[in-house]
Amino acid sequence: MLIGDIDIHPLSDGTFRASPEYFGEHVRAEGHEDLFSRDGMAWLPIGCFLVRTKDRTILVDTGIGPAMYDATPRMLLLGGQLLLGLRAVGVAPADITDVVCTHLHSDHCGWLFDREAVPVFPNATIWFGAHDWSHFVADPARAMAVHIRQGFLDSAERGTRLRLVGQDTTIAPGVTLIMTPGHTPGHLSVIVASQGSRALLLGDAITCPVQLDEPSWHAMSDVDPKLAQQVRERLFRELEDGVTLGAGAHFPELQFGRVLAGQGRRWFQ
Repeated sequence: MLIGDIDIHPLSDGTFRASPEYFGEHVRAEGHEDLFSRDGMAWLPIGCFLVRTKDRTILVDTGIGPAMYDATPRMLLLGGQLLLGLRAVGVAPADITDVVCTHLHSDHCGWLFDREAVPVFPNATIWFGAHDWSHFVADPARAMAVHIRQGFLDSAERGTRLRLVGQDTTIAPGVTLIMTPGHTPGHLSVIVASQGSRALLLGDAITCPVQLDEPSWHAMSDVDPKLAQQVRERLFRELEDGVTLGAGAHFPELQFGRVLAGQGRRWFQ
């Protein structure tokens, strides 16, 4: 995907298998067999996006890492493929200049630090929402892998790698972080804009395009479902401007699309 002179390359760290109930107790597979296509389950990617500008190599989200998270029957996450995907496009971990974590759920920050809490991307500045720090890292009662929390704490002590974002922030020419809370308190989305073209990297602010037709569907892990729904509607409106393309971390096949306005809005890839 080229946005002007900025290249966006989708990468998958693995597989996210979700039952209909992941999107709400009232959700059933009937009528959405195209999504719940394998034994009544949705099989979605654990997506990341490599954004290359003239002088920056930015990784948006880092997957779940070489790990599995099993919350059967509602969801199963299996990762480990991101570094292979980067290698396939000629990018080494040391080449990454910036990492943006749209939020700090385990399937978005899993490759930040290895099992010894050492940075996997040694030259990268890490950007993420300030409210996610207080919600996840600073609260030991919150679920977070021990080595990921320790990596954050060690980096904070050194005072060099972390950038906590509390407002819309441009981190490179054509790359801007915007606040999209609801899924988590500090959730970010990323706007990439160049030469009149524009793309939105949504993280989990929109889990799946089907939410355009089913606005009551939410993610099981939304910390504030009402706010998350308001943010989704705002982003869907932005995606119907005729210019902006969007993709989320779990969109089927990590394909970009937009909203077509009319008598009934619909998702178009």
